[in-house]
Parts: sequence; structure tokens; C-alpha cells
Amino acid sequence: MNDDPTGFPVGSTDERELLLQWLGYQRGAVVRNLEGLDDRQARWTPDGGLLPLLGIVHHLTRVEWRWIEGGFRGAAVSRSEREFDPGPEVDRERAVAAYRTQWSSTDAAARTIPLDEVGTGWAGGRDLRFVLLHLINETARHAGHADATRELLDGTTGE
Repeated sequence: MNDDPTGFPVGSTDERELLLQWLGYQRGAVVRNLEGLDDRQARWTPDGGLLPLLGIVHHLTRVEWRWIEGGFRGAAVSRSEREFDPGPEVDRERAVAAYRTQWSSTDAAARTIPLDEVGTGWAGGRDLRFVLLHLINETARHAGHADATRELLDGTTGE
């Protein structure tokens, strides 16, 4: 059991669970940056090209869906830079809920597919292990963006 409120990985001899622990930790780092904010603050974009927190969450939701459903399972998917600027119908609460739903779906898929199974989609013959490592990398990069955006917004620093 992990009593660390940040969800910092406790480690595992099971490679799949270790990968999912790290992915979960990075997801939590992103979501924690939205805590206590209203929708206006979640949409705020700092000067200098950083991304709004709401856009980061919306993008990461789409990234997980695109890599698992499209890249791995072969579903038709698309990508748009609009992911970083979701429309007014996407508020903070809905975005976080959608992200949590997608990450549950990703985790369920990752627990049923062998790590060395190669996907049938556009992922170019990459196995599930590669996809999970890519998702960890992508999420960690955007967690850093989220930390910077939140600190510029109100001085809050994350864990």
C-alpha cells in the first residue's frame, strides 16, 4: 500500500505494474496542478508559449486514447492542435473526469495485453511496453509544463 498522497511509486517486481505506477504518478502530478482553480484560471495561458492547464489535461486524455485505441488497437483516430485549447464546453471538472476515465481504460488495456504484444495500428509495430513508456514520457513532459504554468499563475509549486 502506498500512503504517499502524491502516489510516488513504491516499486514492484512486476514490470507492468511498475510502468503503471510511474504513469499514474505523472498523471497525478498533472491533475494536482488543477486543484483549487476555477475554469478561468485553468484556461489561463502564461506568456512565453507555455500551455494552459486545461489544455494539458485535454491533450493528455487524447494522447492516451490515440495511442491505445489507434496506435495499438488499430481504431481510426485523429490529432488536432485544438487539443490544447478545448472549446467552452470543456470545463475543468469535465476535463479531469474525462482524463480519469481514459486513464482507467488505458490501465485496463495495459493489464490485459502482454507487454511484448505488437499493436495493429499506426504505432509502427511497437509493442505495449514501448507505448506505456511513451505515455510516461509524454505525461512527464506535460507535468513539467503544468508545474511551470501553475507556479506562474499563483505561485503554487507542486510535488
